[in-house]
Amino acid sequence: MEAPPHQEEWQYLVPRPHPWRKQLYIKGRKLRAFSVWRDMIVNELSLEEAADNWDLPLAAVSEAIRYCESHQELLKLEAEEEGYRPAARESQSPDTGTTHIGFRLISLKTQ
Repeated sequence: MEAPPHQEEWQYLVPRPHPWRKQLYIKGRKLRAFSVWRDMIVNELSLEEAADNWDLPLAAVSEAIRYCESHQELLKLEAEEEGYRPAARESQSPDTGTTHIGFRLISLKTQ
């Protein structure tokens, strides 16, 4: 059976069930490819350092980089969504029936 058109084949990356997130994860780990890529950028890690840091094969880190660099629009949209959801989410506590509203802490300067 052939893969659908435009579907990429990844050796180390897989989708995981999530209500809205579509980005790929490192196979066998609850680790987003984006987390590895971001860690490399923020901490100025080499490929080898990232592989050692995350206990991953070099090929897995390399694949995560390729994926993230070729899916930047998706990653940007999901980062924006992630930032929005905690502020706007209302959830009902199943045990108490009370409503909890997420919020962001805001620093207020006194004058």
